[in-house]
Amino acid sequence: MIEMKVAGIALDAITRSPIVLLKDSSDRRALPIYIGQEQARAIMGALENQKPPRPLTHDLIVNLLETWNMTLEKVIIHSLQKDTFYAALIVQQGEVKKEIDARPSDAIAIALRTNTPIWVMEEVIADASIPVDRDADEAEQQAFREFVSNLRPEDLIKRFGNDDS
Repeated sequence: MIEMKVAGIALDAITRSPIVLLKDSSDRRALPIYIGQEQARAIMGALENQKPPRPLTHDLIVNLLETWNMTLEKVIIHSLQKDTFYAALIVQQGEVKKEIDARPSDAIAIALRTNTPIWVMEEVIADASIPVDRDADEAEQQAFREFVSNLRPEDLIKRFGNDDS
C-alpha cells in the first residue's frame, strides 16, 4: 500500500464532473477519482477547514466516532472494479478493530476531518494512476537502461556469489 494525500479537486474538462486528485509523497503519481458534486463540496469544506453551523453528514460521522471513543486508524482504497473504486474505513475502539465499507469520496471526506492517513493498494495505483512527473520517470528509466547496458556477468557473480563453491 502507498500513502497518498489529497492534492485537491479538479473538474473534468469534457464532462465538468468533479475529480478528487490523490498524490503520492514523491508527487510522481496521481490517482484521479470521479466523485459527485456533494462529495466534492464535503472534501473542499474539509480542505478549507470550513466549520458549518450545524454538522453535515461527514461531521456527524466524526462526532459519532469521537462520542463512542472510536478512532479512524486509516482509510484504504483497496480495489477498482468496472471503473468503480472501493474503500474501507479501518475503525478501532479499544482492542476491537473493524473494517467498514465506504465510497472513496466519503472515506476521504472523513479522513480529512480526522487527519487520518489515506492508503491506496498498489494494484489500484498501477491500474488507475497517471504520471505527474514525466521528466523524473524518464530520468529514472534512462539511469536503469545505462546500468543494465554497463552490467557485466562478473558483476553479478561478485554481487550475488557463486553457488558452485
